[in-house]
Amino acid sequence: MELFLKGERCYTDKCAIKRRNYPPGQHGQGRVKVSDYGVQLREKQKVRRIYGILEKQFRGYFDRAERMKGVTGENLLSLLERRLDNVVYRLGFASSRIEARQLVRHGHFTLNGRKANIPSIQVKVSDVVELREKSRTIAAVTESLDAVVRRGIPQWLELDRDAFKGVMKLLPVREDVTMPIQEQLIVELYSK
Repeated sequence: MELFLKGERCYTDKCAIKRRNYPPGQHGQGRVKVSDYGVQLREKQKVRRIYGILEKQFRGYFDRAERMKGVTGENLLSLLERRLDNVVYRLGFASSRIEARQLVRHGHFTLNGRKANIPSIQVKVSDVVELREKSRTIAAVTESLDAVVRRGIPQWLELDRDAFKGVMKLLPVREDVTMPIQEQLIVELYSK
């Protein structure tokens, strides 16, 4: 399944998943029956890889989502979408979440006027994410902002492109997550 981990390459015909949608090697096209547990585990691993999170941190997000009011799966996706590195990616400052994480770790962004270099910071409603003044000439950022038209910006975010600034207007809901994620399988896996 295409997870769009390689940035712009995933939107072109060079994407490996579009060319060959099966594992490499002699036995790659064989048919394997997967158990229910295998399907649930694969879904969890897929979401972990999409957001670039390790197991212990993902489990922490799940536990927080379980304690929150509402549907656990939707709460989990909302928590993951509100991470600073994901917000930077969704605003279009980076072409992939991996690149967004590196930009945040290197201190190129401020959150509400204060330097933020931790990718897992939870962005709240009306928080302002801004590219620092000295970082506005980075070529990768300007290229990503030019290419954001193809990917689009979600409704829960607002981008001021001239000021290199983004604001979180609303909390993200399930409909805002465009990736093919079945969060119910993750809830079933952790509920065992």
